[in-house]
Amino acid sequence: MTNSRSVELPESLFNRVEARIKGSKFASVSDYVTFVVREKLASEEESSKASFTEDEEKKIKDRLRALGYL
Repeated sequence: MTNSRSVELPESLFNRVEARIKGSKFASVSDYVTFVVREKLASEEESSKASFTEDEEKKIKDRLRALGYL
């Protein structure tokens, strides 16, 4: 079992999540929130890998400009 920490949610948000997970694969609000946070972090991490540095972007734009695309 992994260690875990608690996070507080406003009651109104907790209630919305609780209503959303009824009949789903999620056994608890905690399971759902863990899933959503993991997905969001993975998406952001993947997005940051795909971006270019400023220098790379400048080189690409210069090359596209030289080819007549910009």
